Amino acid sequence: MKKNISVAIDGPSAAGKSTIAKMVAKKENFIYIDTGAMYRCVAYYCLTQKIDLNDEKAVEQAIEHIQIRLTPDNKVYLNDEDVSNQIRQDQVSLGASCVSKYQVVRSFLVDEQRKMAKAGNVILDGRDIGTVVLPDASIKIYLDATIECRARRRMLERKEKGIDLSLEETIKEIELRDWKDSTRKHSPLRCAEDAIVIDSTDLSIDEVVSRIINLVN
Repeated sequence: MKKNISVAIDGPSAAGKSTIAKMVAKKENFIYIDTGAMYRCVAYYCLTQKIDLNDEKAVEQAIEHIQIRLTPDNKVYLNDEDVSNQIRQDQVSLGASCVSKYQVVRSFLVDEQRKMAKAGNVILDGRDIGTVVLPDASIKIYLDATIECRARRRMLERKEKGIDLSLEETIKEIELRDWKDSTRKHSPLRCAEDAIVIDSTDLSIDEVVSRIINLVN
């Protein structure tokens, strides 16, 4: 029986993980599991319910009321409500970084992600996929880029939404996010020992996608 292929893409904030993963999934007909969206769902639920994100016990109680569903067309449902757009707000992004440091949240979502990964050929992106979620993934990628490059990408994303922040402000924000993700107690951001590092600073999206597809094939 043919074994399912699992691709794990890790890397820092604004490295292009989700964009790349979605494109590879579409071209290879893989299931894309947006792990970041799942953490965003927890943060979004807490924010809408006026739950203090710094209160670990309250967040722990909140996850008992959370059900997350991801669809093949990249829609994200939280308790049967389509929250695909709402969870992309900057406030939710920062909240996701906050709740992701709690072990109970990570355990809950890692269990969900592992169940989803059994469904077939899958590609997941995040910060601890190759190290914690799927340590036996068929292919592990660590996608990186210089902080200036990542900040410019984030600025362009925001300009499309009508948000204008300077390069300096964006760099500071990404540096803070990187520091939080790499120093948290549980499942910190790090490159798996057996991961293939791809520096996308001077590569186009299509070039990165092609490299990963070559690895898959």
